[in-house]
Amino acid sequence: MSSLRQQVVDTVRERGLIHLPEPVVLASGQTSRDFVDGKAALSRGADLEVACRALLEAVHGIAFDAVGGLTMGADHLAHGVAILSGAEWFVVRKQPKGRGTGKLVEGAKVGPGIRVVLVDDAVTSGGSIQKAHDAIVATGATVVAAVTLVDRGEVAASYFKDKGIPYVALVTYGDLGIEPVGGGLVPA
Repeated sequence: MSSLRQQVVDTVRERGLIHLPEPVVLASGQTSRDFVDGKAALSRGADLEVACRALLEAVHGIAFDAVGGLTMGADHLAHGVAILSGAEWFVVRKQPKGRGTGKLVEGAKVGPGIRVVLVDDAVTSGGSIQKAHDAIVATGATVVAAVTLVDRGEVAASYFKDKGIPYVALVTYGDLGIEPVGGGLVPA
């Protein structure tokens, strides 16, 4: 594990991992006593920068034009990576904007010929990053890699492997010493 990734693991463990007395329901619908808050973990600018540098290290050698994913989990990572790499950022709304342009994807104009790295902060069943993948593919853009801050299971890795897309979790459930969570794929 690289020095940058080890710093990210340490930061998530110290600032984003909460052990709860009772299980809570995660966004995936799964339950766990271990809650990972990626936004809290990276709320300090210096920690976000280290995570974004580790993310760039993870996709070294993969050319991309834009970076983003489903809003809220991807926003801070997309913005940080865009600043450090010179790429553009985008967010995928949870549903199309109900007025104005009615867009589902905001920020960079993604479409044919645009190479995209998908990001997310915490993945359990992979539903959010799958929804982002489907939205970007529907624009005609090409997803060249997917990276998550924390992966709580094995589902996302399997999903992207089946699609031939490189996938990296900067931090895994094993790195945090917690039980994996997540069953089958969640329809996006």
